[in-house]
Amino acid sequence: MDDTAWTGLAVAVAALAAATAFGLWRRRRDGRLRAAASSEPIPTVLTSLGVERGTPATLLQFSSAFCAPCRAVRLVCADVAKSVEGVRHVEVDAESHLEAVRELGIWRTPTVLVVDRGGRVVQRASGVPAKAQVIAAVAPLLEPAR
Repeated sequence: MDDTAWTGLAVAVAALAAATAFGLWRRRRDGRLRAAASSEPIPTVLTSLGVERGTPATLLQFSSAFCAPCRAVRLVCADVAKSVEGVRHVEVDAESHLEAVRELGIWRTPTVLVVDRGGRVVQRASGVPAKAQVIAAVAPLLEPAR
C-alpha cells in the first residue's frame, strides 16, 4: 500500500471512531433528566410561556410541529401531570417562541424543563425521558413548602 492509501484508511478509521464516540455519548445522555445549570428564577420568560408561580412542579415541554419524539414526550408528561397531584404540563411550540428558546438554552426538541414553585428550572432533559424518571424528578418538589 502506498502512503495515500494508508492516509485514507487512517482518516476513515478516525472518522468512524469519532462517530461511534459521539453516538454512544448521545445515547447515554438522551432523555436523561439532569440538574439545570443555574437555579436562578427566570419568572418573566417562564410566566410568558404559561408557567404559574406557586404550582409545585411544572413540566415545560418545548416541541416542534413535525417532531415524532415530541409526541412521545407529550404522552409521558401529560400522564404524569394527570396521575400526580401538584404537577402541571405546559407544551410550547419552540418555533413560535424563539426568544424564550434562546434565553433558556433550548438546543433541540423535545426538551423538558422541570420548574419548581418558585419559578426555578431545577432539571432538564433533551430527548424522551422515561415516566419513572419524570416522577422521580418532580417528587422532591411536591413536598409541602416550608
